Amino acid sequence: MKLISRKSITAAAAVAVVGGLSIAAVPSQAASPVHNKAAVHSSSAAPALTARQLAKLPLTDRHLTKHEKANLAVVLRDYYVAEGSHIDVPTFVNSFTKDGVFNDMVAGQAYRGKALGTVLPYMKGLFSDVHRDLKRITVNGDTISIELSIDGTFDGQLQTPAGVVKGNGHKVAAPTADFWYLKNGKVTAFNCFVGYSKMYSDMGVDFDWASAVNKH
Repeated sequence: MKLISRKSITAAAAVAVVGGLSIAAVPSQAASPVHNKAAVHSSSAAPALTARQLAKLPLTDRHLTKHEKANLAVVLRDYYVAEGSHIDVPTFVNSFTKDGVFNDMVAGQAYRGKALGTVLPYMKGLFSDVHRDLKRITVNGDTISIELSIDGTFDGQLQTPAGVVKGNGHKVAAPTADFWYLKNGKVTAFNCFVGYSKMYSDMGVDFDWASAVNKH
């Protein structure tokens, strides 16, 4: 599927349209350690991680302090409640501080307050089976860095300046890097870098560079 001529999406417009794609569902290895009914439907602190649960995670350093384990539990719970099959917007939003922000660094968009919750259903509307494949997790005090892949099936619809791009069943695997910053058990900032070029390629959407050049 190609978008050509005036109906194509230029690179800048394409990234802007999907600002917010970076929040996706969490893979099983990240969901299991922090999932229980109380955690999903409460803004209280995430449950503690057990040694067995930590052993299943791709940690770069397993010698975590109690404080670091608590921070990691908060982040993993946020991933879990963003999963397409059981989105819990209030829990996700409440995990941030009052002035907390989610920054989609590549798209150049920031989400605060109620806007934090708009990303989750939007993502599900694109990839109903969306999930994250966590590759490496590094915990350093109040900072958590994660290398991952956002995976899913493009079976929804993408709104673009040129119109609606309908899902085609293509599998998506977008390389991503997430950086979480916490304070007193709350997220102050979540910076996400998504490989949008790879994501669009997987979706079957090609940038029409010639059309963009001809406009100048």
